[in-house]
Amino acid sequence: MTAREQNPGSRMRKPVWRDGLTGLAMAGLILPESVAYAEIAGLAPGRALAAAIAGGLAYGLVGRSRFAVVSPTSSAAAILAATLASLSATGPAREGLATVLVGMTGLIFLLLSLLRLGSLASFVSRPVLRGFAFGLAITIIVRQLPAMTGVSVPPGTIFVVLAGLAARVTQWHLPSCLLGMATLAVLLALRRMPQIPGALIVLALAIGLGAAVDLPAHGIAIAGPVGLGWPDSAWPFSTTRLSRLAQLAAPIALILFAESWGTMRTLALRHGDTLSANRELAAIGTANLASALVQGMPVGAGFSAGSANEAAGASSRWAATAASLALLAMALFASGWIARIPQPMLAAIVIAALTHALSPKPLLHLFRIRRDHAIALAAVLGVLTLGVLNGMLLAVALSVLHMLYELANPSISELGQLGDGHEFVDLKRHPQAHRLPGVVIFRPNGQLVFANAETALATIARRARASGARVVVLSLEESNDLDSTAIEVVAEFTQGLEKAGKQVILARAHDRVRDVLAVAGCQVLAEGSTFSVAQAAQRAAQVSQHPPSPSPGRA
Repeated sequence: MTAREQNPGSRMRKPVWRDGLTGLAMAGLILPESVAYAEIAGLAPGRALAAAIAGGLAYGLVGRSRFAVVSPTSSAAAILAATLASLSATGPAREGLATVLVGMTGLIFLLLSLLRLGSLASFVSRPVLRGFAFGLAITIIVRQLPAMTGVSVPPGTIFVVLAGLAARVTQWHLPSCLLGMATLAVLLALRRMPQIPGALIVLALAIGLGAAVDLPAHGIAIAGPVGLGWPDSAWPFSTTRLSRLAQLAAPIALILFAESWGTMRTLALRHGDTLSANRELAAIGTANLASALVQGMPVGAGFSAGSANEAAGASSRWAATAASLALLAMALFASGWIARIPQPMLAAIVIAALTHALSPKPLLHLFRIRRDHAIALAAVLGVLTLGVLNGMLLAVALSVLHMLYELANPSISELGQLGDGHEFVDLKRHPQAHRLPGVVIFRPNGQLVFANAETALATIARRARASGARVVVLSLEESNDLDSTAIEVVAEFTQGLEKAGKQVILARAHDRVRDVLAVAGCQVLAEGSTFSVAQAAQRAAQVSQHPPSPSPGRA
């Protein structure tokens, strides 16, 4: 068997020029999206293009995902806009704050990578992330409607925007509406044919329309100047302001990495590729630092761009790198044409890119399985009612609180024997199983740690006393180690039951658990533990025939 056959991710690569064409098609998607995302963030379009170019090239040097397209994303743009709004800065001060925020985000990524904390992406649970993405997609789409309709509305929540649109319905600009709707229809139709670069075709049509028709004369707004340049910035060097920026950059980095890593991992699993979360942390951190150096926006790997790159036939990182180079060429030599892209078409491109996030299937699936649907719904409502920044912070808080709740409240199973064999299963789930005479067997369904050990073992002790059994078997199969609090609680649990005339036997005790119990002074308890529940039950059956004798050295 060849190395290629052993690794499905090492499939036959396409010629470099094919990935180059794929990159050109991706540039057609990234360019209008970046311009639109810059408007969402309240920054000059050139900053988004600079971010896509510098961030994409930097990721190509460090990252390992062959499908990820690192560029400004809708979530990054919305979060940046909300963050800057909370700082109440305008003009050069706002520009400087944005740059520092991007740089701090990159530094946080690099720090987490150095500390090998790639697993932190898991702190934002998938249900919460899906709820956040759903609410964010609705928010961004609603905020594109004024550009689609050609009217101005007061800034604010989506409800303020919708109320403003409804109040000005008679002022909607018909040509802008028709142009935006036609663009959206074309994009959605071309999506059914992934082999056709729909975004590139629409971009070409937009540039051609802008060049052929004086759109402002017909009341249709255009993108405006998009050339690369250095904005006039004032730098926030005060300790108070920098401390505040660091506080805001941390949740931005967490959400951005959760979104990016989710995209990268999903695409990698489809093709048998292997990625390191810590390596990708460093890559995205480097990309954001590169973006900050050119005064760009935060960048990450968005799912829509990554999926489009995959569908277009990318076979290596060269496709995304080629996209960044193509963007550079466009920004240098075609900025005048790009500036004339109609804003209704830009809005339609953003809406089309976000339609995948509007699918209710992931949320409905949670309701169907009755798992985590409440926190997903709370994340949606948080974004819609509290705004993007506060909604993001709520999403992170919900993830952490949900994790802590699950950790602090492990379920407890009482085990019974199936027939006369060695299988011991949950009595509630398997009514055919039976208890052993004089023996009760309990299993905490989670790792025993300081947060849950006392509660879990107190519950087990109460049930053990009520059972009337002489021997209590405690299965520790879910705990591969014990912290100091858990050790003390296990010792107190054992002592308490022995005073009540019961003997405790540990089952499924891992070697590390035995070692730490012995070092902690629970030598007898460690030596009396077993590697299987069946072995513990056998020993317990023997003990239950005789009154237990307290062992002073057990704890």
